[in-house]
Amino acid sequence: MSERKFGFNTQQLHAGHVPDSAHRARAVPIYQSTSFVFKDFASAKAINTVDELDYEYSRTGNPTCEVLEVRVAALEGGSASLALSSGAAAITYSILNIAKTGDEIIAANTLYGGSFSLLAHTLPKHGITTRLVNPDRPENFRKAINNLTRAIFIETIGNPGVNIVDVEAVARIAEENGIPLIVDNTFATPYLFRPFDYGANIVVHSATKYIGGHGNSIGGLIVDGGNFNWANGKYPDFTTPDPAYNGLVHWERWGNYPGIGNFAFVMKARLQYLRDMGGCLSPFNAFLLLQGLETLSFRIERQVSNAQRIAEYLESHADVAWVNYPGLKSSPYHKLAEIYLPKGAGAILSFGIKGGVARVEKFVEAVKIFSFLANVGDSKSLIVHPATVTHTQLNEEQQLHVGIRPEMIRLSIGTEDVDDLIWDLEQAFKNTAS
Repeated sequence: MSERKFGFNTQQLHAGHVPDSAHRARAVPIYQSTSFVFKDFASAKAINTVDELDYEYSRTGNPTCEVLEVRVAALEGGSASLALSSGAAAITYSILNIAKTGDEIIAANTLYGGSFSLLAHTLPKHGITTRLVNPDRPENFRKAINNLTRAIFIETIGNPGVNIVDVEAVARIAEENGIPLIVDNTFATPYLFRPFDYGANIVVHSATKYIGGHGNSIGGLIVDGGNFNWANGKYPDFTTPDPAYNGLVHWERWGNYPGIGNFAFVMKARLQYLRDMGGCLSPFNAFLLLQGLETLSFRIERQVSNAQRIAEYLESHADVAWVNYPGLKSSPYHKLAEIYLPKGAGAILSFGIKGGVARVEKFVEAVKIFSFLANVGDSKSLIVHPATVTHTQLNEEQQLHVGIRPEMIRLSIGTEDVDDLIWDLEQAFKNTAS
């Protein structure tokens, strides 16, 4: 738009789109088309050899999806991004893009259950193993690194333990060992935290959550920090000819691209894994996610404020055994929250209710405003029992290992009037008291 560096609120509305020349539409159009007409035979050839970057087939690129990609990359401070069908697809492709049979990933053991299952059960079937470590001590990551390690994977805010990792310290360890740091920034969003500012190299999102914000569409994103040297000898797929593209070398082509810089990671992921495995985002879902993105900062401000109030209420409640929320001074992660999340410690919290699992079931069914479902980041407040829903793939020993206790309840705080949310929780406590 100009040489001015625009603020977050402006970019979440405008980045990646200007009214089109044909019809001057202000809203981003939905290009609900499988395919795009080639201008001529020469152009068709150039697009298919990626000598020309243009639209051909919506599995690998679509104008509506591209606006979402450009906008999120701008908000995160990355070079480029890739929109996908889900957050799970984003995590899977980000790992497959750099790891092969025999390689290893190091990950925090406090991950979302789906991510844990992918790393601990699914990828090992394909020869990629994961070393899970306690992320509270960054040195644990260093100790797990060996010559087979290809990446470190963490979450900005853990799910559902709501722990915070010392991102800058872990990024430094990754850099010293020539491997990228991949950060799932879903819970923090780029409004609260930008991992690239602290040395991360790749960011992934479940756009289904806060980016969409309204529980109506599923999507995922990989964001390239443009700050990693893929020619350091550990990633030959970036520096050797790709037979699917007539010998194209991805690092040579995309490592310093005019006007963009280094976006080799997401471009390789697009041309290999999105093309071959097909986890593309639909244009209509991209449109819905863009609608949510336009109000991200305003929703997050309200949700964080509500979460802080509710965490303080729960901490003082006689029927609550403990509360996980970094915004509380009693949290072991409070100092890290002050460093990395000065705008607020997110809108997810978990707590342990006195009375055991029997009361958990009654409590979850007793709330009236909170919705009992498997999602977070909605404008509406949500409640779930992680041991039953989000981490059910883990056995009891594994659940305890990653901090999932039987009495744990997770709350995703929405934008409702906070006094109404506290009333709802209080009536549930009273109606389930023994």
